[in-house]
Amino acid sequence: MASITWIVIILLVVVFAYYSTRMAKQADEDNLHDSGLAIVEFGRAFPNEAIRSLHTTEDGRAVFVRLHDNKAGLMRNMRSHYACHVIEPGTVRVRDLANGRGFAIEFLDAPFHNGEFTFATPTEAAEVSLWLLGNYVSAAEREAPGGAIPTV
Repeated sequence: MASITWIVIILLVVVFAYYSTRMAKQADEDNLHDSGLAIVEFGRAFPNEAIRSLHTTEDGRAVFVRLHDNKAGLMRNMRSHYACHVIEPGTVRVRDLANGRGFAIEFLDAPFHNGEFTFATPTEAAEVSLWLLGNYVSAAEREAPGGAIPTV
């Protein structure tokens, strides 16, 4: 009789452990797509930058930010927080991915942010790549020979 009691107790502990790990994993996956947390974290890191728009990658591990002065930023989910980075002109190399829904970025000033980023749709990837293109060269390099800044 005592052995049956111990088997039931051990079985309950195993079931509880399995259920707890599944719930914790689900909570971690839910936090990956929290745009509100990303906005708050970016605001803490760069309080003087106003966010105009954001796009989250398909897996939710990165958020690209368009800022008020047409600069771009990146927030990468590092489990319990976001690592925030404002992309400076001339410090990034971008190449497209074969699937058409993303691109690979090489940051010259922050190589730990390098990676491939895939979006839910090709339209989102194109929009973010245009943000990066606008941020690819500095405003001084974009000036036309007559001193006027060309419009796109």
